[in-house]
Amino acid sequence: MAQRRSRASAPRRVTFVKRHPKLVRSLLLATVFLAAAALGTAYAGWALVCRGGGCPAVSVLDDYTPRQTSKLYAADGRFISELGLERRTLVGIKEIPAVVRGAFVITEDRRFYSHAGVDFLGLAGAVKDRLLGDRLRGASTITQQLARNVFPERISRERSLVRKLREAKVARQIEDRYGKEKILELYLNQISLGNGAFGVETASQRYFGKSVRDLNIAEAATLAALPKGPERYNPRRYPERAIQRRNTVIELMRRNAVISNADASLAKAYPLRLAPRAEAGDVAPYYVEWVRQQLDAHFGRRLYEQGLKVYTTIDLDMQSAAERALEGQLKAIEGGKYGKYPHVTFERYSAGREGGEAGGANTPYLQGAFVAMEPRTGAVRAMVGG
Repeated sequence: MAQRRSRASAPRRVTFVKRHPKLVRSLLLATVFLAAAALGTAYAGWALVCRGGGCPAVSVLDDYTPRQTSKLYAADGRFISELGLERRTLVGIKEIPAVVRGAFVITEDRRFYSHAGVDFLGLAGAVKDRLLGDRLRGASTITQQLARNVFPERISRERSLVRKLREAKVARQIEDRYGKEKILELYLNQISLGNGAFGVETASQRYFGKSVRDLNIAEAATLAALPKGPERYNPRRYPERAIQRRNTVIELMRRNAVISNADASLAKAYPLRLAPRAEAGDVAPYYVEWVRQQLDAHFGRRLYEQGLKVYTTIDLDMQSAAERALEGQLKAIEGGKYGKYPHVTFERYSAGREGGEAGGANTPYLQGAFVAMEPRTGAVRAMVGG
């Protein structure tokens, strides 16, 4: 019966073609025309997107050095703070452990070593997700991310076809000129990893208090989890969320044979141990700002871009003692130790602010300042208030 039906239906299809030859030819011609038009438009867009200097010259990466912060140190060499638009310390690709490189590649661009700047398989998957109404996945490769991070003025983050074409073309040009290891090195030194940190070395220092060379698997995965959402997965602000995302990265590393099953199990069980060091600017903020103003007047933009090392005269132990002494004295005065204090106290002012009361242009509570100087040299040893 099935054979009879198929035989019976075949003539009908042939008959339809014979009955409507013009319609069939028109449909075929229209299909070919639309396909040719789409290909022509795509080619024209690809060819013209960089016309008239629309794309940056990737040759600047030959001598490209990302902006680095200047670092301030106390009189005894202890670190105080960083000054700069982007807090970054550069590190060579050979100094970045394989587990760190693997964590970022698997998480951000698992076909990094096989594509030429644009991952068409990943792009097709992203298009499919959009058509099916699923959550849109990221389709930008590491090279594309590098392109828009290095050239933010020329490749914006707006959601447009022209921007994506420009980003893709610059990524292809980067791949044509540089090897994969060079591209990965630039990327790992350029990327924003939250908490004011740019690049894996600075992020490692700020989160874990150690160099990227000394990170274990769990810590490497924690950093690799951040590009997707530096603030959302910030381990200082959202530790539970950061651990969950970290373990997802570890599982990706296990599935792709970057690490063994045993290492993955140990890494997932590893507690989140963040360095107790204060964030930049929390140590002697008034002194840091005073020094910054003097350095800015002398060095200008170099202060924020060239990674200067500045050794100051501050004594951190004396600074801590000065802060405690001033705070204690202010509380004693407001508490009535030297007689009734008729003005608004800091505690009352803070409670009013939390309750939604508007504050004036000037703070009404008692304030103070403290400066300790070396009499013979004029060196400032401690400074509170400004």
